[in-house]
Amino acid sequence: MHLDGTLKFSLGQATFAGVKSDNEDSIGIRIPEGHLLTTKGAVAIIADGVSAAEAGKEASDTCVTSFLSDYFSTPESWTVKKSTQQVLNALNRWLYGQGQRFLQPEKGYVCTLSLVIFKSRTAHIFHVGDTRVYRYRQGELEQVTRDHATRINKEQSYLTRAMGLDMWLDVDYRTVDLEEGDVFLLTSDGVHDFLSRAELRERLGHLSADLEEDCNTMIASALENGSHDNLSAQLIRVDRLPSEEADDAFLKLTELPFPPPLSVGMTVDGFLIEKELHASSRSQLYLVQDTRSNDPARYVMKTPSVNFVDDAAYIERFIMEGWIGRRIDSPHVVRVLDEDRERSCLYYLAEYVEGETLEQWIKRHPKPNIHSVMDIAEQLIKGVRAFHRRETWHQDIRPANIMIDDQGHVTLVDFGSCFVGGVAEISTVIERDAILGTAQYSAPEQILRRQVTAAADQFSVAVVLYEMLTGKLPFEGQLEHCTSIAAYSRLSYVPAYHYNPLVPTWMDAAIRKALSISPELRYQDVSELLHDLQNPNRDFVQQASRPLAQRNPLRFWQVVAAVLFVTQIITLGMLF
Repeated sequence: MHLDGTLKFSLGQATFAGVKSDNEDSIGIRIPEGHLLTTKGAVAIIADGVSAAEAGKEASDTCVTSFLSDYFSTPESWTVKKSTQQVLNALNRWLYGQGQRFLQPEKGYVCTLSLVIFKSRTAHIFHVGDTRVYRYRQGELEQVTRDHATRINKEQSYLTRAMGLDMWLDVDYRTVDLEEGDVFLLTSDGVHDFLSRAELRERLGHLSADLEEDCNTMIASALENGSHDNLSAQLIRVDRLPSEEADDAFLKLTELPFPPPLSVGMTVDGFLIEKELHASSRSQLYLVQDTRSNDPARYVMKTPSVNFVDDAAYIERFIMEGWIGRRIDSPHVVRVLDEDRERSCLYYLAEYVEGETLEQWIKRHPKPNIHSVMDIAEQLIKGVRAFHRRETWHQDIRPANIMIDDQGHVTLVDFGSCFVGGVAEISTVIERDAILGTAQYSAPEQILRRQVTAAADQFSVAVVLYEMLTGKLPFEGQLEHCTSIAAYSRLSYVPAYHYNPLVPTWMDAAIRKALSISPELRYQDVSELLHDLQNPNRDFVQQASRPLAQRNPLRFWQVVAAVLFVTQIITLGMLF
């Protein structure tokens, strides 16, 4: 069977009870249509109910049907790994909970499971138990999973890992690159325990046009070889992969032309241009009114700059801005319209947020009330958390990208620098920007081109908080000049209360932790930073009460040295 889409496969699968009265194996394949094939991929999954379990069949059926449904319901911005682990952990907890009703819970809802997710040019393999996944490529057969079973004798073995066996699930995960012509075989032990590796390799090297018939043939051969278990097999052949041609990628991105030069009074797809809000070398923002609506609403229209009409990386990122905005749901993140109106050119629409930027607010409040700052901080962090829940890092948190209205409501704007975990897995020939964001607000790992995580946004939030409280940038404004680890190591942190005595020492300690040069030393989650900003951390309070020699030995001896130096100068002056 051939399917439309960027990825194309030939598929076949079969399952049979064999000599047993019940078939406790469960199998399934789902190839989604449209954009889901790109963002989530295609799934093949096999589960085998444990023979000794009283509800093995229910466990395997639940795993397959629920996973094929729930996986595709996870956010498109999530990586394959995060999406799969979330679904499998939830399934495992449910199976384990159901198993507690039995006298021997380990013999309740228990099954083995293997699955492959084909996304872009990569196969993501998850496995627990003794079902197997093989890859056949150019005459070579590789078992890409390892059995989680300990053999007692030739006839008996016991599982060391399985779904529903324990509250905590330990799943093997690995990725392998895909090539056109690759064949993946998923089997239950009723098949692979009774067909030799050589026989499997021979069969995969001579597949017919009907892969389902090939699966049935394997099952029949395993039965002839004495299989006494349920038997299942799945075959997935990769017939076509996403194009690696740069010209193809560029043509797809430029299906919509750039807008013509816009001016007040012009109309684009029914949106009347009222005024230009902002223009830079990279984009333009216009206030527009929907003339086709009975209740004419006002929006912000963002258009790309003609300076980048031939820049595929820029166009891809601009298109991604609207895609990201439509998937972030928070009252503290600007809302992008999911407009189904046919468009004549490239742009996207967002809600119009009236008010001022935090940059302007800081200038108007050189000595702000601490409670006002904390109120802004709480709303900002809630907006950042909305990104992080979608496995998306904003990467350009700064006062110019934060709006405050007359009621003090905070809205985070601009998706131009966002990193999306799920999108990053999609291979492309387009050379994407390596460094994004604004240097004086960016975490060191962004500037040094190291792996960026949610901790980078936390660093940026802390820079903004420090600036709100003091009117100055942390590290004496030297962040933007750092381009190496050595330069970052020479930075000197000046406590916020040095510039603003109203800042509590414990609050400054929380900000300082979030500003750690090493991301490992920051908070595990930005919500932990918010908690310590609102509630005095006992460790920080105790630290502040300790003598300087204990809190900061280096600074203590620097002070001692300075005092001794001044004393010596005074003594010499008196002598001469």
